[in-house]
Amino acid sequence: MISEATYINELYTNSKGTTYQCDRSARIMVEFAGYKMAFRINDFLNFKQKVDNVDLHAMIFNLSDEYDFEVIEAPQANLSLKLTLCDLVHLRELLEGTKFMLELNSLLYERIYNVPAYV
Repeated sequence: MISEATYINELYTNSKGTTYQCDRSARIMVEFAGYKMAFRINDFLNFKQKVDNVDLHAMIFNLSDEYDFEVIEAPQANLSLKLTLCDLVHLRELLEGTKFMLELNSLLYERIYNVPAYV
């Protein structure tokens, strides 16, 4: 019997989290700062866009307490993440690295097998 671990491949890691790709469920799994989330590829890209749309400049320069953190909804994972500025920077890096690895894997698959892959 093949263990489930053989279907899970690490995509990217930074100091705050790790992302994996599950071939069995076709999901991207994100472990970040104690949160665990699983996304289909389109949901992952939408979540990444939400994180990228947060105005870090406003968080840095606004002294109001409401800019100390940002709440990001991940409805696909049934989570609301309350993130500080540093958390957002680390999460952006993690998601960007993951997207790069997905694109790289897709490109390699296309070149090796001469079959278009979709990411």
